[in-house]
Formats: sequence, structure tokens, C-alpha cells
Amino acid sequence: MTGSRAEDPWAELRALPMGQGVEITDAEGRRWVGTVIPHHELSGDRILQLKLESGYNVGLRIGPGISYRLQPRPAPTLAPREPPPADRPRARGAQSVTLLTTGGTIASRVDYETGGVRPVKSESELFEFYPDLDADGPVHALPVFDRLSENIVPEDWPILAEAVRGSFAAGSHGVVIAHGTDTLGFTAAALSYLLPRLPGPVVLVGAQRSPDRPSSDGRSNLRAAIRLARSSEVGEVVAVMHAGLSDDRFAIHRGTRVRKMHATRRDAFHSPTDGPLGYIDEGAVHWRRPPIAPHPGPAVVDGPLDPRGALLWFYPGLSPAQAEGFAHDRKGIVLAGTGLGHVAATHLDWIRRAVDRGTVVAMTSQCLAGAVDPYVYATGRDLVRAGVTYLGDMLPETAYVKLLWALGHERDVEAVRRRLATPTGGDLSERRLPEEFE
Repeated sequence: MTGSRAEDPWAELRALPMGQGVEITDAEGRRWVGTVIPHHELSGDRILQLKLESGYNVGLRIGPGISYRLQPRPAPTLAPREPPPADRPRARGAQSVTLLTTGGTIASRVDYETGGVRPVKSESELFEFYPDLDADGPVHALPVFDRLSENIVPEDWPILAEAVRGSFAAGSHGVVIAHGTDTLGFTAAALSYLLPRLPGPVVLVGAQRSPDRPSSDGRSNLRAAIRLARSSEVGEVVAVMHAGLSDDRFAIHRGTRVRKMHATRRDAFHSPTDGPLGYIDEGAVHWRRPPIAPHPGPAVVDGPLDPRGALLWFYPGLSPAQAEGFAHDRKGIVLAGTGLGHVAATHLDWIRRAVDRGTVVAMTSQCLAGAVDPYVYATGRDLVRAGVTYLGDMLPETAYVKLLWALGHERDVEAVRRRLATPTGGDLSERRLPEEFE
């Protein structure tokens, strides 16, 4: 090893190449061993960024009293497992699964030059990092997108649906989609409408923790998703993620009901209205409610989507002029209203004008559970008379996606409203229609 006890080693340390192993010791004798990674743009002056042996990153302020020793090779990190031997036994007779990757944390790996993470770009690289994915049967990986989930747009959903259809046509029993978590719920809902007759499972899965962290959940989530994709009981779009703190319990969420509820927890995903469809416990699937059964025919894509719809969140202080400007030139608007489905009475005029010019206006609730109901307070009845369609216990993000799908299929406003209010893919609890109360 080489080292330095310079009075101020900052100039030497900041010149170290990325990936260089180094041992840092401060004046109190505290010691850190790691590899040099790029300086974070939000870090302060004289901060050296290291990826520690544990896999976590740390920023160390370098000043007088600091000493360092260079390592002869980069310090250990969470490296991928060795590829499995070519003669490793494979399960025979198991159904084939296609793994579609779209980017996001779960389809990323550590870059050992920089210490950061980057997307996995090929099937061979994916199996180098996750070598046991096909332990129970064949898995074929196909990259579709390479982007963070916040960059997924509605135009991408039909492309992904076609990749699913093609996977089933090529003989796959089930399809797993590795997706970033932030907009996973939107994509799950979109595929639920675009793929109405599935011969097998379509399972979306993500990871809350990057693969360089010891608490990474990507490997276990992915294995659970692939196990469910071999099921002969499922013919719908679902999402599989951790169900709690246990490493071997996973929740199965219906694609039209799932929402990300926490920014960082591994069990961030919930079905707030009616709970998960079931669980995977230590590899065994247990259903709370029966899933939609597989369809005997081939998978079909039921497009198109019309992007001229939008989701508007009502809040105190949102002016009618702001809302009307947002709704201008839209073919449809989903309102996320308060409580039972309300907006301020001052918004009634612009809503009437929008409905009169042929814009579909639908109402959902910002609440995490329960249904909208226009017949409890006068505000709701006024909104119904203004032409607003109430959507029961449908999630706002699901209603937005369904609006794009309904607008893509219907030209008549009343037909769009009927399609929105008709339960599809388990998105809406069966309820009496408003006219039955009148």
C-alpha cells in the first residue's frame, strides 16, 4: 500500500481516479475503506465520495488530520454472483417466462468504475447479475425501454402491450415486466385495459432499493414475480412487491387497484380500496380472492389510447380560471376531488361549459379508500346536474388511464361515460348506478 500523512491531503485525494480503492483515517482514528466514486453535485466543498465495503455511499470532509492509504486494488463491493456453470441442472417441463425490462432500479446494476448504478442492457448481463432466475424453468429476457419510470409516457404503453402480446405468441406461459416503481401503478392499469384477454399472467415488478445496497429487494421481488408468472390460475395484469418486513412474503396486487404508498419502504405498494388479491409466502401462492382466469384464445392488444385526457387534482386555492385553462382543448378530465367527490362550487360554471362543448368530466376521490358519492351533499348533486360522471372507488390514476383508453375507443360522449363507469378488469366495485337512486 501507499499512503500519505500530508497536513492537508485534499489535493491528492481529489485527483484519485474513479474506482480507486482507498483507506481514510481521521484524527480520532475512525476508519473508512471504499472506492472513489464521482463527486455528488449536491455535496459541499472538500467532500470525497466513497462507496464503502458494505455497499453504502458516504461523503467524507477532507481536512487537516486526515490520512489515507491507497489499496492495491478496488475495495470489495456488492459484486454480482459468479455466472452459473453451464451444466447446472435446470427444471424440465416448466413453463417458459419472458422478462421484459423497461429500466428502473430493478433492471440496474453497480458500475464498478464509478460506484453508481446503470441499466442492464442485455440478457447475458441480466443473467450475470441474477444467475438463478431460470432455476425453475426457462426465462428469456428482452429489453423494451431503458429509462426511469417517471419518463414513461402514455405512448409507451401500447408498445409494451405489443411486446407482451408477442411474448405469448412466441410461446411464453407468462410475462414479467421489470419496471421503475414511481409510475408502475399507471403502467399496470394501462396494460390491464390494453390486454383484456390474457392466456397467462402478466406480472409487473420493481425494486425500492438499488442493487448496490445490502437491503436491495430486486432479486427477491423478481424471483417471486417469475414464480407467479408460471401460474396456471392467473389471466390478468398484476403487480408483485414485498408485503412487509419479511424477505419471503410478497403481495399480489391487481393492476387496476395498485398504488405506491411510500417513497422508500420495500412494502410501499398497496391496494388501498380492497387489499391484495393474495400473497406469496415462502414460494407458495395463497389467494384472498380468485384472480381473473386465463383466456383460452391468444392475447390481443385493445388499443388505441387517446392522449387528450388529463388528471386534475383539486385543492383549496385552485381558481376556476386555472382549472378551465388546464381543461382547454382536452377531450376528457378526471377530477381528483375531496372526500366523497367534491370541488368548490365556484368551479361549476367552467365544468358546465366544458361538458357543453363535449368534454367528458369524471370524478374520483383523493382519499385512499372508499368511494365517491354525489348524493350525500348538495355539492355532489350540483356536479351531477352539471354533467360530471362519478366513478365509485376507482383510483384517480386508474381513472386517468381508463379515460385515455375510453377516448381511444369511442367518439360519442355518452359512450365514453358509459365505458368509464362500467367495471373493467376489477377497477371498480359493483355499485348501483346513480339513476337507481333517483
